[in-house]
Amino acid sequence: MGADIKSLRVRIKSVSSTQHLTKAMGLVASSKIRKANLGMMKSREYLNTVEETVNELTAVRECQKSPFMKEASDDKLKLIVIAGDRGLAGGYNANIFRLMREYEGADVLPIGKRACERYGKEVLLAEQFSYKDAYVLAKKLCEEFKNGEFSRLGIVYTKYHSMMSQEAAIRYVLPLEKTKSEKSVGAIFEPDELTVLNAVVPEYVTGVLIACVKESFASEVAARRVAMDSADKNAQEMLSKLSLEYNRARQSSITQEITEIVAGSGL
Repeated sequence: MGADIKSLRVRIKSVSSTQHLTKAMGLVASSKIRKANLGMMKSREYLNTVEETVNELTAVRECQKSPFMKEASDDKLKLIVIAGDRGLAGGYNANIFRLMREYEGADVLPIGKRACERYGKEVLLAEQFSYKDAYVLAKKLCEEFKNGEFSRLGIVYTKYHSMMSQEAAIRYVLPLEKTKSEKSVGAIFEPDELTVLNAVVPEYVTGVLIACVKESFASEVAARRVAMDSADKNAQEMLSKLSLEYNRARQSSITQEITEIVAGSGL
């Protein structure tokens, strides 16, 4: 009986320690949610602005000559994979890597500590990934695409729907696709549309990249908050059950000791 009480005491201490950790991580995630969502919204606004310009240009027939608008091919697929910098975020990282099983053989460029650990590349932290980092990477990727080092560029990221819902997805960036209809918006591009398109593509790739990173980070923070809340509730339920077992074991032990004392005094 004494061994059972000691074992329960150790388990209660262990679960309590884990609960302190999950509460702390949940509080950290909560403190980051507002900033992460604000960064995501700002990056979306920037991307929408750049995307409108690109769509106007790709609708122009002359722009079909751009090296960024050649026919898409999966022969040399390059994927930027955005995962988290740490674990304990529910299925956030697992969903990304599960999606990546469909693209075995692709050339992978990871962002986020977990992705870098999995694919063995230089560590680029998702939380600290800046516009400058995105622009430098985008220019490099655009040059590689023009040189034929890869024929298609995609970004594997986590799409944010709500605090309770995030989805692993892929967005193809290069080559550019021709818009369905040419709209007259009264814009005049100097020196010409083709030159402007080729110049603006690195900005466009930067916008898509930073938007995907910010959205993935917001998804990671939300997933961690939900996971830690769930872990905290589970820990509390387990503590309640263990405390009940512990109290019953103590009561049984005390009753047995009293019985033995009474029996002994009767002799």
